[in-house]
Order: sequence, then C-alpha cells, then structure tokens
Amino acid sequence: MRWALLCPCAGLFLGLLFAQAKPEPLPRCGLKDPGLASFDKLLDSFLKEHKIPGASLAVAKGNQLVYAVGYGYAELPSSANQFQGVGMRPNTLLRIASISKPITAAAILKLVEAKKISLDDKVTSILGFDPLREGNAPLDERWKTITLRQLLEHTGGFDRDKSFDPMFRSIDIASASKKAPPATPPRIIRFMMGKQLDFTPGERYAYSNFGYCLLGRVIEKVTGMSYDAFVKEQILAPLGIADMRIGGSQLGQRAPHEALYYPPGMKKSKSVFPPHEEALVPYGAWYQESLDAHGGWIATAPDLVRFATAMNAGAKPRVLKKESVEQMFAPPLGKREAGPDGKPNPVYYALGWNVRQVAGHDKINTWHTGLLQGTSTLLVRRHDGMTWAILFNGSFEMGPGKKQPASLIDPLLHQAANAVATWADRDLFPPFLTNPNTGSVP
Repeated sequence: MRWALLCPCAGLFLGLLFAQAKPEPLPRCGLKDPGLASFDKLLDSFLKEHKIPGASLAVAKGNQLVYAVGYGYAELPSSANQFQGVGMRPNTLLRIASISKPITAAAILKLVEAKKISLDDKVTSILGFDPLREGNAPLDERWKTITLRQLLEHTGGFDRDKSFDPMFRSIDIASASKKAPPATPPRIIRFMMGKQLDFTPGERYAYSNFGYCLLGRVIEKVTGMSYDAFVKEQILAPLGIADMRIGGSQLGQRAPHEALYYPPGMKKSKSVFPPHEEALVPYGAWYQESLDAHGGWIATAPDLVRFATAMNAGAKPRVLKKESVEQMFAPPLGKREAGPDGKPNPVYYALGWNVRQVAGHDKINTWHTGLLQGTSTLLVRRHDGMTWAILFNGSFEMGPGKKQPASLIDPLLHQAANAVATWADRDLFPPFLTNPNTGSVP
C-alpha cells in the first residue's frame, strides 16, 4: 500500500526538516503580497515550531477573498513521491471535522425558511422512535421531548463526557445491532434511542456530535434526498462551491487533491472495516462517511470562507435570509451560564456557531473549530468584516486541557490581521470557485 511507504519516515522527516540550525523556508503556494507578510511570517514559524506538515489559509475582507495561500506539505516527501513531497495549495482539500456543524445548521434553517420544519419540532416526531432495546432495559421517554433547536444548541441530553460518543463506537454498535460493521447513522440512532439520556433535554449544554447526526437524518427524512445532496444543492451550489464533499474513510478513497493526514506518532488502530486489521488512525479508526452532518466534509479554505461570508450583510448571493442569520447567531433560549463577573457569559453556542459578544459593542465574533486525528481546523467571522479559515493536516496528542493547532494559532491570526496596514482591493473568489483544483493558483 502506498501509505506504507509514507508512514514510517514521516516523523523522522519532520524532525530532520525542523531541526536544522537554519531551516529552509517551507514550500509556499499562492499570491505574494508584502502588505500581508504578517500571515506568511506567522505560518512559516508556526509550522516549524510545532512540526506540522502543512496548512491552507484563506482570508476575506468584507465579501472579497483577498488572500489564499498554502504552506508546507500536503504530502511529505517519501518514496511514493520520489522524495519531492507535494506542497500544500490554497485549493487543497482537507477534512474540516466539526466545521461541518455550521453547514448542517444552515441546511436546517433553510428548511425552516421553506416551512418544512420548525426549530421546536420534536426530533422523534420526524424520525420516529424505534429504539434498539437490550433485554428489558427501560426506555427513556425524555427522548420524545428533544427539539431540533436543542440539537443545534447541544442541549439535547447527550454528554459524551458522562457516557460516550457513539459516532466513534462503530464496531460495538454494529455488533449490538447484529449487523456487519461499520455502523451506519440509522443504526447508531436506533442504538442510542435504547439508551438513557445523560440529562434532561434543555437542562444544560454539552457538546454532542451525535445530536448533529440526528439533524442530518432529519434533513434526509424531510427532503427525501441524501444529506450531502441537499446541502450541495441548497447551500453550496448557490455560492459557487463545487468541490466540497463527504470525505472517505480509507486511503483508497482519498479525493483528488486531498491532503494526507499526519497525527502524532503515526499510530495504528483496529480498523472499523472487516477484517479489522490494524490501520493508520486517520484511515480506518473511524467511519468518516457516518460523520457527515457533524464532521464528515472535506473542503478548501476558500470554500469555507465563501460559505462564512454568505452570512454577511450585503453578501451576494446569500443562502439564508437576514432573519435566519440573526436567528443563527442569537443567544440560546432560557438562562445562560454566568461569567466570572456574575453576568451572562459573553460566549455562547448558538445554532451551529460559537459566538462571543464584543465588549462595549453590540457586535459579535463567530467561529467554529474542528478536530480529528490528523487534522485541526478553524473558521472565524470577525465583527469588523474579516473572515478567515485555516486547515492543518496535522494534530497534537489529544486529552483534557490539551490545545490543538487551531486553538493555538487562533489569537495569533487575529494579531496578524491587525498588523495589516492596508488591504488590497481584490477578489480571488472567482478564480478559485470557477476552477477549484485546476490551472494556476492566483
């Protein structure tokens, strides 16, 4: 297998590459603008310091894409590429992980606009309630009270820290269902309907991938289309985004122009695919396709910035009405958690986005991060009209309190943007969206 040639030397190559007294500049692909040198300086030093193979960055001012650059490697030098490596490009596709959630939220609001659903509809009134019971285990009737709004806001009653995240228990759930693995979303849902909720819906916030899996199935049930087909037709295509798709689990399913993923240590794990042999973690440790609505998309950085800027006032085209966008970013209903000063916390999770109220203003910053082993991602919409997305094909060791590349670089990107004295009046969206992965990079 091709990846077998890439894996053993990946860590060694990164160590040698960044251990030089004067490391060579990393590969760079994209427009050069001395006025935006703060971004180049940051990314070059950040990748070297943290030994991350590559990153793709896109920046918009207002509704115009002003910068899009690839740094480092989409594929590290190896015998598979004649030890030349494949440089990261601004139009390289990468897994975006949980940045999939704002996309799913937009699709749900699109259905609300069409009066197909209401945010206060009960999820079981749409999907039904068909639990997979284990023996005489009691059913939790609170399932029938969960609303779509609660799923969007992560208050639906699922707490992975208290129980588990079923989206990464594919083999166990398939076994309980007496079906061949990996477990599909409908089987995961039946399995979970037979379990007790972790708390009463609406009682508190707890981040839940599974809640967004349910929302994906709501979209399918209401529209009669597959989740990704509806999103492509109603959300992405109107924006000119043509290359986004649900990523594949295994290396052989890697999309054209998709990066390779490098988790720390290049560890192996039992594959969710029969015969369950050991596989490199990013290529079989989970069922990527089942993550669709909460973490399954692959995209380019310009794709994500295009999606995010469509929420701006004056954006053309836009996929949601002004009122829907306001609802998307509004504080959750009910009592909000208090901050250190006893006042309502200025940071909250709305409908698919993290939101922070800017001190002294009625404006907000909105963002979402994403994480899978081998990828770390960040999408930011700032109150002053700046928008950026950065996608890494590397990650750090996971664990409580451990930061990932996206979290570490977040404040540094704000500093880099603030250091720009003058922004060029240009729009790179047309060339990237017209020919996302062909021709020269502007």
